[in-house]
Amino acid sequence: MSPRTTFHAETPLQALLLEQALLLAKQLEATADGAPDGQVLAQVEALAVPAARELARQAVQATLQAQAPAVEKKGRRAAAARAAIGAPGTRARPAATS
Repeated sequence: MSPRTTFHAETPLQALLLEQALLLAKQLEATADGAPDGQVLAQVEALAVPAARELARQAVQATLQAQAPAVEKKGRRAAAARAAIGAPGTRARPAATS
């Protein structure tokens, strides 16, 4: 039996990511174990790339959802400030003369 490691998640997001990462690791191990000789890399990579992309998507989504209540509580952000008249880059350039 292999050694066990205990992880402690401090937030629901951490718990979700730990759970998903462990599930992905099990799937990768099973795929590698079941792949025929000469196909291990191709099959593991075919599973890993889209799964890692999905894990990242879930992480971003869960992070934003966790932040949403605090942002909604604060209210809308102030509008961006308008550029001052005469500020660099706000005036039309004079026509070129030769």
